[in-house]
Amino acid sequence: MPDIRVAVVDDHPVFRMGMAGLLGSLEGISVRGQAADAAEALVLPLDEIDVILMDLNLGDDSGIETTRELVRRDPDVRVLVVTMREDDDAVAACMRVGARGYLLKGATPDEVERAVRAVANGEVILGSAVAARAVTALTSGRSAVRVPFPDLTEREREVLDLVARGHDNVTISRRLVLSPKTVRNVVSNVLTKLAVRDRSAAIVRAREEGLGLD
Repeated sequence: MPDIRVAVVDDHPVFRMGMAGLLGSLEGISVRGQAADAAEALVLPLDEIDVILMDLNLGDDSGIETTRELVRRDPDVRVLVVTMREDDDAVAACMRVGARGYLLKGATPDEVERAVRAVANGEVILGSAVAARAVTALTSGRSAVRVPFPDLTEREREVLDLVARGHDNVTISRRLVLSPKTVRNVVSNVLTKLAVRDRSAAIVRAREEGLGLD
């Protein structure tokens, strides 16, 4: 049986190299690539990779958007999210864009191996901690708190909220202690993700979803 070919996408080099080392030590699994950000992930040779392990926070990039674009380019690509985020909205957003699994970074080596093999085999899998939260939510009958624009990163949602409040980029950069260039880039990313033409349209969308109102 041929090896399961994997790639690791994570902006933290120690974690990325450690995960690659773990996977490369497992029988029947070979590491075919690593990426530190979206740009590097999007040039991975998808026809030579079976499973991509994807972090959600890639510096200024979004692992959710990166997953969406990878799946758009190759619907057969199998993405296993490996992240620190365990909120229900992040899980739902990842599954909506085509991820096949969701694992927390606190997972044991055995859990990582099982998840990789399951996703490579075409299964959809949630790590034990994530699955336990999902079962609790279902059995308790409570509704998950709705987060507006779950495809946005936390930083993008924070900036959009301030835009919806009428603040300009300079004011936002001061409030969030970011450079004006970073704020411009985040606003541009938000406009792209919301598929709106300009700042005014983004404000309308944001206020419809409850941002910038209180």
